[in-house]
Amino acid sequence: MLVEDDDRVAGALSAVLARHGMVVRRVALGREALGALGAVDVVLLDLGLPDIDGVEVCRGVRAAGDVPVIVLTARGEVAERILGLHSGADDYVVKPCDVGELVARMHAVARRRRPAPPAMDLVEWGDVTVDLAAHRVLVAGRSVLLARKEFQVLALIAAGRGATCTRERLVAQAWGRSWRGANRTLDVHVASLRTKLGRPGMIETVRGVGFRLAAA
Repeated sequence: MLVEDDDRVAGALSAVLARHGMVVRRVALGREALGALGAVDVVLLDLGLPDIDGVEVCRGVRAAGDVPVIVLTARGEVAERILGLHSGADDYVVKPCDVGELVARMHAVARRRRPAPPAMDLVEWGDVTVDLAAHRVLVAGRSVLLARKEFQVLALIAAGRGATCTRERLVAQAWGRSWRGANRTLDVHVASLRTKLGRPGMIETVRGVGFRLAAA
């Protein structure tokens, strides 16, 4: 579902997404979106709607269920990004954006919302075991000591089981806020994880989007 009040933007984006094999339902009002969430895989949500602010729509979608929400807006300030993510958005994209990247993010959030497999608390990658419940990591049967933020970043990436975890989500959930040097701090933590685990290929960089657990 595309929630966008600008006819020109909605028409162009709907056509491009259709070429990527997606069926797009466009609505122009927040209230209309909240009443039409059935059988929706992903919501692309503009914040500048004429009837309800998009942040309130995001909260309403999240209260109604587990449909993935990507905020797609011209509001690019850090405070707006944080507000959107804290309101329940799975991702936040600033217009104008690359359509290929947007499609990749849509697939990523859709994968994260699929039913989880059994043994959800344990993620295994080769000889690496991440125990999400016990906050413990084993490499070849030996415990590896990680800093709290390092484990939080690893847990978020590992829990996706191959789905891409965006930079915005990692920063928002591990640190609870964003700042000018947030991406650099995240990169340092990922580099430290690769070194401590001794498995540099375990965490794969998705350029311009985030990180994911590589195929074992």
